[in-house]
Amino acid sequence: MKNFKNIVLAICLLVTLVSKGQILPVHLTTEMAQNPLAVVQNQPRLSWQLVSKESNASQIGYQILVSSSEEKLKNDEADIWNSGRIDSNKNLQIAYGGNPLKNETKYFWKVKVWNQTGKVSKWSKTASFRTASLESELNPTWIGAITKADSHLPEGRNYHSATYNREKKNAIINASDSLSRRSIMLRKPFEIKKEIKEAVVYISGLGHYDLTINGKKIGNSEFAPLWTDYDKSVNYNIYELNPKELEKGENVIGVLLGNGMYNTLAERYTKFFVSFGPPTLFFKMKITYKDGSEEIIKSDESWKYSKSPITYNSIFGGEDYNANIEQKDWNKKYFKDADWKKVVIQEAPKGVLRPQTAPPIIIQKQYNIKEVKELKPNFFVFNMGQNLSGFPTIKVKGKKGQTVRIWVAEGLNEDGTIAQGRSGKPYYYDYTLKGDRIEEWTPKFSFYGFQYIQIENVNFKEAKNADFPTVVDLKSNFIYNSAGEAGSFECSNEIFNKSHELINNSIKSNFQSVFTDCPQREKLGWLEEVHLNGPGLMFNYNLESYIPAMMQNISDSQRENGLIPTIVPEYVVFGGDFTDSPEWGVTGVILPWMYYEYYGDASLIEKYYSVMKNYVDYLGTKATNNIVSHGLGDWYDYGTHAAGYSKNSPIALSATSHYFYGASLVAKAAKLLNKTEDISKYETLTTDIKNAFNKEFFNPETKQYGTSSQFSNAVPVYMNIVEPQYKEAVMQNLIADINAKGDRLTTGDVGNRYLFQALAQNGENETMYKMHNHYDAPGYGFQIKFGLTTLTEQWDPTKGNSWNHFMLGQIEEWFYQSLAGIVADPEKPGFKHFFIQPEVVGDMTFAKADYQSVYGKIASSWEKKEGKLILKIEIPVNTSATIKLPVAAGTEVKVNGKVTKNLRFGSGKYTIECKI
Repeated sequence: MKNFKNIVLAICLLVTLVSKGQILPVHLTTEMAQNPLAVVQNQPRLSWQLVSKESNASQIGYQILVSSSEEKLKNDEADIWNSGRIDSNKNLQIAYGGNPLKNETKYFWKVKVWNQTGKVSKWSKTASFRTASLESELNPTWIGAITKADSHLPEGRNYHSATYNREKKNAIINASDSLSRRSIMLRKPFEIKKEIKEAVVYISGLGHYDLTINGKKIGNSEFAPLWTDYDKSVNYNIYELNPKELEKGENVIGVLLGNGMYNTLAERYTKFFVSFGPPTLFFKMKITYKDGSEEIIKSDESWKYSKSPITYNSIFGGEDYNANIEQKDWNKKYFKDADWKKVVIQEAPKGVLRPQTAPPIIIQKQYNIKEVKELKPNFFVFNMGQNLSGFPTIKVKGKKGQTVRIWVAEGLNEDGTIAQGRSGKPYYYDYTLKGDRIEEWTPKFSFYGFQYIQIENVNFKEAKNADFPTVVDLKSNFIYNSAGEAGSFECSNEIFNKSHELINNSIKSNFQSVFTDCPQREKLGWLEEVHLNGPGLMFNYNLESYIPAMMQNISDSQRENGLIPTIVPEYVVFGGDFTDSPEWGVTGVILPWMYYEYYGDASLIEKYYSVMKNYVDYLGTKATNNIVSHGLGDWYDYGTHAAGYSKNSPIALSATSHYFYGASLVAKAAKLLNKTEDISKYETLTTDIKNAFNKEFFNPETKQYGTSSQFSNAVPVYMNIVEPQYKEAVMQNLIADINAKGDRLTTGDVGNRYLFQALAQNGENETMYKMHNHYDAPGYGFQIKFGLTTLTEQWDPTKGNSWNHFMLGQIEEWFYQSLAGIVADPEKPGFKHFFIQPEVVGDMTFAKADYQSVYGKIASSWEKKEGKLILKIEIPVNTSATIKLPVAAGTEVKVNGKVTKNLRFGSGKYTIECKI
């Protein structure tokens, strides 16, 4: 929430500085990011938001200045580009139109605008962007402790833990302390002799790295760089150094490397055994001096390495640290590295080196001990109060050589000990003390989903037993992506408020390099949850820079035949339906459209059109008479049966409906991009699939689809497959089934969104309310009653494995779009125009939400009071909204105290009142 609040606060402060009648550009972005360091486009797109104290404010023109230095820009010297006045109301994604941009160069820009009356604004504050390098310019040399050939690491992606050959596994375990798996430290001293203008670092340490200069950590990233398919793409990070961080004379670069997803281990718990190679480093620092000269310091054979105190690190199994083999000040000057070994030049990863444009993962919150129980002498279990994704920080005091083993878990066994049976075991952290006063340790290269911490053979707070070390303090660190929060929601219904909290704690826990299914057992990017939860994700989080990275991963993972696998990156090939399920693969078609709808940016549709088209074509090769029959179907649908493959509804109905959905979006994309031949082809295909679907699954006598399940009827309603003359009858059959089930759902991971939205979009919000306003399973209330702090994999937590899944969180879309009533207009993407149409349901007395759109803050807040509905809204500058009230036609409506019949408004804040 911090990022979102900071943006809103900054914009509010700027509004106070705007004089009456004026408009001011704020929140400048380049390629949808503030002051990015890795712009790869030749014509980067510039955007800004607008603020004004006046209502109905809009922009009619703008002027952009781009300069090579901040000083020149202050003097209005646009040596790179002066757009001149452009008469346009556009303030998003303005393509740069100046002189050719140089790579590895920083540029500065500002903008002023003219409002609807022709009054010109002040210049905005200065923004900047830095252009990235081509891989050829980086000329990467990869270094480490051992070559890939000498490491004898396994290759291939079929080593799933359930089937992996035991002999191979044992061979890897026996070699686990070798340089092929071991965390290493690398260092490079260098001299600075002149005054520095700027210093920029380009780095990729695989699997993950920790970078210091003169002992100081650079950046705040955890688990950098973000995960990719390393055979296709490799991320590198860019850091601008403060010249004060470099000293005259000797300086030292220090890099610590860990395994990550690049190099998984076979011992302890693991989901799979896959390696792209041993830990490896690419590094380049470009120093520009004030006299105009440049110096490059890069990874080469002059670097040295040593084994680090991290004796074991696995993204799945945990981490061990032996403080007795620390080398004090190893990453500072004057350290004697005579015993260190020279690095070897390693084989470069196969993937293309790309700048990481998605935001980093950081430690977002810390939690203290909420409750501690001593189950038996010197055996403690700590409740940290919040299930999360992360790792602990421990403060401990003891004798040299004593080891503290830290177990973490989401839940407890009946005897009060931690339970890892559902989430992957054994997973733990070992810390071996050096016996030097109070010691503090935080793991670097492994994370897990946990709420409870178990430590045996220790004292707590007081050293009652001299044979054991004493835990002085303990914290849990909540890590997730730093993209920032975009929205907030609250209402009078506590079940809904708590559900919103549970869902978002689970989203955050899985908001890592990719959107993972769970932060413990698998940590894999199962795709379906992204599009099925897409609107909720976008209302809650700033995904402008994150989704393009997702689409790059999807593109990298697409097979030559067009198949998009269920998990991306596809680190392990599960095979069968667990590799190829249409409800998962179609994410590659749906996601670019969601991005366009929410951010008004068609670039992903343009860039990945062939990915979208090729996937739909692939499904066509699997179809018989336009019916696709494979996949997982409505995964984890609800009933008395065991969760898994769809049981309530035909798998072919699910697969074919998503084939239809994908084809319809490709047809729509072809139209948007004016690909004339494809328009006809895919519009015809969409019609053919629809006809085949209705012929195969619709019963015109009963007016039901498939097995008459909720999924069977909701999907064709939502996707507009049902013929108009039958839609009402199908809806009534759907409602009848819900009523017969006691107002309970029977859909699963895939079907929930379609069920919820079929109801919401067809006047059945009271049914939605009854379906979720209870404390039974299936329902969010059951999990609240269970005392959980995150959403679980199954409605009944006792039956599922993970207690930290967001795949069932599709109700977020209903909270924002229906209860608060913030609805995008597909004809004006990016919320250029939108609707405020709240639903007043059940016994609810208020609901409110706000959303930081690309144009600015949208807010909707309603309450029922003394027979009136009072709705307060906020519309960003340069946009408009149409209000639809849940009252009878002809009801008198007052806006800011005046009776009106016009409910379309330009920007501003409005209070709307009417009887209800």
